[in-house]
Parts: sequence; C-alpha cells; structure tokens
Amino acid sequence: MLAAWLRILALSRKELLAVLKDRRSRLSLLVPPIVQALIFGYAATYDLNHVPYAVLDQDHSAASRQLLSGLDGSGVFERVADLQRLGDIRAFIDARRALLVLQIDQNFERDLLSGRGAALQLIADGRNSNTAGTAMGYVTSIVGRFSADWGAAHGFAPPAVQLISRAWFNPNLETRWFMIPGMIGMLTLIQTMMLTGMSVAREREQGTFDQLLVTPFRAYEIMAGKALPSMLVGAIQAAGVLLVAQFWFHIPFAGSYLTLFIGLLLFLLAAVGIGLLLSAVAATMQQAMLYSMLLITPFSLLSGLSTPLSSMPSAVQYLTAINPLRYAIDITRRVYLEGAGLGLLLPDLWPLALLAALTLATASWIFRHRMQ
Repeated sequence: MLAAWLRILALSRKELLAVLKDRRSRLSLLVPPIVQALIFGYAATYDLNHVPYAVLDQDHSAASRQLLSGLDGSGVFERVADLQRLGDIRAFIDARRALLVLQIDQNFERDLLSGRGAALQLIADGRNSNTAGTAMGYVTSIVGRFSADWGAAHGFAPPAVQLISRAWFNPNLETRWFMIPGMIGMLTLIQTMMLTGMSVAREREQGTFDQLLVTPFRAYEIMAGKALPSMLVGAIQAAGVLLVAQFWFHIPFAGSYLTLFIGLLLFLLAAVGIGLLLSAVAATMQQAMLYSMLLITPFSLLSGLSTPLSSMPSAVQYLTAINPLRYAIDITRRVYLEGAGLGLLLPDLWPLALLAALTLATASWIFRHRMQ
C-alpha cells in the first residue's frame, strides 16, 4: 500500500511540474479565476443603479410634484425629459432615450382629494424584460410610499393591508451576493475539468503515455496521479475566488470553511471524474479542450447559477440531476449566505458522491482496458 502511495505521489509531482514549469501556464491557472470573479462581480448584476425616465405630467399639481420628487430623490431614477404630448412617448421609448415613461393624468390631484383614488400609466421598454421588470418594481414601491404619505397627510384611512417586506440572508437583495458564491463552483469546474481532460491527451501527443504503460503503475494509480494535482489546483482556485468575495466585495461569510471545502472536495472528485472520462476518450489536447467546452456550456446553463431550476420545464429539471455544478452552486450559496451545516446539505452531498463514484469507476474501467 505504501509503495502504491509513493508511486501516486511521484506521478502527481510529475504532473504538477509539467503544469507549473511554464510561467504562462502558472498565470493561466491562477490569474483567470480571480479576474473572472472580479468581472462577474461588477458586470453580472441585475441591480439597477441608474434608470433614465421621462414624464408626461398633465396635472402640474402639488401632488404630482410630490410624487416626482420621490422618484428624483431616490438616487436611482434620472429624469431626462418633461414631455408635452402623448406622441413623444413612442419616440423616447423607440430611441432608447428613456427606459420608463410615467404619464400623470390631468385630474390626478383632484381624484386623490376626492378619495376615489387616482390612476397612473407607466410605460416601460420591454426589450430587456429583466431590467424593465426591476425598474417597474422600484416605481411601484415609490408610488406605494407616496400613497401612504399622502393619505396620512390628508386624513384618509390607511390601507386595510400593509405589506412590510424583509429579506433574509441578503438584506439589500444585491445580485452580487447571489452570483459570486455561485462563481466559486463555476470557475473551479472550468479549470479543473479542462486541466484533467488535457492531462492524458498531452501525454499521448508527447509520446510519453506509452512509457507509462510499461511502468509498474496500475490503472487506478495513474488515475489518482492525474486527479490529485487537478484537485489541488481547483481547491486553490476556489480559495482565491472566496478571498475575492470576502475581501474585495465584502460579502459576509456565514458558514463554516470546513463544511464548504468538504462539499467542494466531493464536487472536485466529480469534476475530475468527468475530466478523466474525457481524457480517456480524447486523442489530442485539442479534442479534450473541445469536449470540455461542449460540456461546460450546458452544465452552466442547467446549474441554477442565473436561472432558478424551479422555472425550468420538468423534463429539464430531471436532467439537471446529473449535473455536478448544480449541487456545488447550491452548497456554496447555502454555506456562504445561510451558514448551513452538513446535515442540511445532505441532499446535495450524496448526489455528488454518487456522481464522483460513477465517473471515476467508468474512467478507471476505460483506462484499464486501454492499458490492456
């Protein structure tokens, strides 16, 4: 047993030296995950910090000015134009000069004072549905606050039901808090699977794989020697993204580092198993890279990173059960934001363990037959 471990460590050392001896290879393994995490933290966000809007105020009353002051003073909305006629609305939306146009009827204040309630028309540019929906939600919140303040100031009865909302785990509902923990699993998968997938293909291209076949190495020892360096690199990359999340974006970590890395260890085993399967099939490094990219795209789309799994069709939800990235993203988010422990993570941990066992066993079987 000791001899087997020594052989595995020797092969792992050789793999690490092959990857790290080139300065460009070292930079390509360590720098891109950090840079990508920074880019995603700033670019991949649904938060709106600037919404250009136009207004068609046909009332010009104290009530309409009070309502518009709530929008202008929010720090999010910027009034780009005061329209004079209905025909200007289409022109501003078509030219993308305004994301929203708010129309205030000429009897707005009179209807409010009569107690009947007043209507507003909000027109949004729906070509980007996510942005338009978020902006309309902001307007609805500001209008609701104006309505409550107006009623209190003029002696009207408060609404029968008042909704007081409060968000747990992400109080300000920042997209960055949702995206960056998920990127720990996403970026780790890309590098780990590609590195593992190209390891055997590189040996074949360099003509050294045949030399491995005549050594005392067994199939599982070759697999372990190829897998350990990739897992080590993946763990270092995950730690790098975690540091970016905590010290650059200041996203508070609520869980246990031990729990997080136990989950990531199972995920890395599954990712390495898939990479070894690709390396057993691919004949060249180019093929290994192509196969990896073909898998990374559906893995990321079906992971729940940006689209909730519950909104996908039922057949697609069943398909995500074989996606290790789905479980990794759920683990990282729950540990990072909720502080979940191992007991609560069992529904994600055992599928990862099963996927790792299946992929590693299949890769071992292919390697064993290749060696024979």
